[in-house]
Amino acid sequence: MKFKIDNIGYYLPKKVENIQTLKKENPKWDVEKIIEKTGINKRFISKKNESTTSMALEAVNNIKNFSSKKNEIDFLLFVTQTPEYVLPTSACILQNKLGLQISSMCFDINLGCSGFIYALAISGSLINSSICKKGLIICSEKYSSYIDKDNRTCRPVFSDGAAAVIVGKDERDNIGPFDIGTDGSGYDKLIVTKQNFFDSENKIKFKKNKIHMNGADVFTFTLSKVPLSIKNLLKKAEKNIEDIDLFIFHQASKFVLDKLAKNLNIPKNRIFINYNEIGNSVSATIPIALYEAKKRKILKNNSLVILSGFGVGYSWGSCLVRWNDV
Repeated sequence: MKFKIDNIGYYLPKKVENIQTLKKENPKWDVEKIIEKTGINKRFISKKNESTTSMALEAVNNIKNFSSKKNEIDFLLFVTQTPEYVLPTSACILQNKLGLQISSMCFDINLGCSGFIYALAISGSLINSSICKKGLIICSEKYSSYIDKDNRTCRPVFSDGAAAVIVGKDERDNIGPFDIGTDGSGYDKLIVTKQNFFDSENKIKFKKNKIHMNGADVFTFTLSKVPLSIKNLLKKAEKNIEDIDLFIFHQASKFVLDKLAKNLNIPKNRIFINYNEIGNSVSATIPIALYEAKKRKILKNNSLVILSGFGVGYSWGSCLVRWNDV
């Protein structure tokens, strides 16, 4: 598709939880083993008065020279699974707070770790069909509000945070093809319910407004779908693994990314990693990783990059990007 990523900004809360925090609050946990498996040394936790929209605003404000560009933006896609309100859509609130033109198309996308890829696909469709010219994708998550302090599966993994990306029309085919899929049979493997109930068949207790994750099943899904998605994408693009300069996967954990690298036979030096420093910030992981890869000069002009997000839903999405440095 003839569009590109123009600029990126992101925000992480000031509060940090590290290994010492987990040890102190959960002395029975084998924290060293958890970190060995996840690779995550610290996570960022939002304050009670911070919300997905307030973090989104911080991320947008961290985009260089955003104020001079905002009058050009004619659509806003807000990716979140932790909105403040059931209605209205948070994108409407952000349109007002950011001062975007009222002719803008603004809506939310309720997707997690695959959400940024879905938003990119939608953005490309809007731009290439001439419905819109320039857009803003914001991914913001506050999963900590769903996680109990004694949740050993989720607490050591998930971070709060937000990322914002400007996308716009370009003369070159910079982004695409895409490979996207959904398997709703796994909906209950990573879920937040609106009520307490006991699943007698599977002997699982679900707590109201608290996250439940079956880590083993989510991992099995990842290993079955993501390598196939990458192979499908490479076939569509008529490329081989060796042609790709960099792979940026959703930063799920060390265990997951190591297994994907082994399954696909990708050299580890071509997989970008920052989960150890930030944790799993859900939909925001990929745009944050793009920013950091560019900052570290790992991502360069004309680099050929594969982005791949996967998780809750189950849903997944991968795409090819010819990086256009700005």
